[in-house]
Amino acid sequence: MKYATALLGAASLALAGSFVARAEVFSQPAIVEPVNDEAIAQGMPRLLSHFRFFRDASAQVPVDRVTPYRLNTPLFSDGAEKLRFVYLPEGTAMAAQGEGLPEFPVGTALIKTFAFEQDGQRRLIETRVLLHRADGWLALPYMWNEEQTDARLAVAGARLDLTTPKGEAISYRIPNKNQCKECHGLDGEVVPIGPKARNLSHDWLSEMVSAGHLDTLPQDADQFPVWEQRESANLTAAARAYLDVNCAHCHRPGATASNSGLDLRWEQQNPEAIGIGKRPVAAGRGAGGHLFDIVPGSPDSSILTYRMASPEPGVAMPELGKSTVDEEGLDIVRRWIEEMAP
Repeated sequence: MKYATALLGAASLALAGSFVARAEVFSQPAIVEPVNDEAIAQGMPRLLSHFRFFRDASAQVPVDRVTPYRLNTPLFSDGAEKLRFVYLPEGTAMAAQGEGLPEFPVGTALIKTFAFEQDGQRRLIETRVLLHRADGWLALPYMWNEEQTDARLAVAGARLDLTTPKGEAISYRIPNKNQCKECHGLDGEVVPIGPKARNLSHDWLSEMVSAGHLDTLPQDADQFPVWEQRESANLTAAARAYLDVNCAHCHRPGATASNSGLDLRWEQQNPEAIGIGKRPVAAGRGAGGHLFDIVPGSPDSSILTYRMASPEPGVAMPELGKSTVDEEGLDIVRRWIEEMAP
């Protein structure tokens, strides 16, 4: 009996040790492979997961060297939540170019995921990637599956019925591969739009310098107001930043709407170039019977605000990227025009 008891005790200890060993194995963090640089450099991967940007895709938790960032003043996209990331290959860094876009090394990936709350849960809709290759930038759209585990390349784009945070039912458009060029096109090439130094916080830029991801802190760079704090910001700065982010990627020299004669970039200081007292080149019915892009002191007489306030296709501005009117953005621009001396 004593011998049997001893055997039973030894077996119990061995079994307990086995459970401990297994628990230790299971508790080890999963080995996460580095970003797939080959996928960034060539081809068009069918699945977002092929890039290996995320250690937890559905939660949008990135791997090492994939750094989250936010814009001070973001582009309006029907109220979508946007999660932005930049990937820089090992041994590389961005080079500051004043308050504009930094110079990104070949192998960089800019990643932006769009999400909406649907039925009380966050739903990932699409992830757009900009890949910096040896021959330039390539833009690719990826649509998330119902299970929220991965996203598939949507070369032809897609349409989805969604509800905005304000309860508006919309037909959301994922752009096809070629439509990306309509906003990202400049002088015949695809370029990034958002992460200019002036639209990033000093704290984030400083952290990137400390981490070795940015060569130097941009000096004397203007900073766009933080959109959530726009009511306490300078009104002109808030309005001009909004127009730069939402309109200037098309309304600038060399871009798709350069024939309008409008240049809505932040750095443009010529009043007529930004539309003040300027007659439209060919607005057609989009002018709404108004004679000038901006009439100082009178937003109701200005083509700019007329088009911003319209949801009608062919009239609404911007033409792409939204289906609803951005009431907060419209309010800022209207008040800016109202304060102008007639």
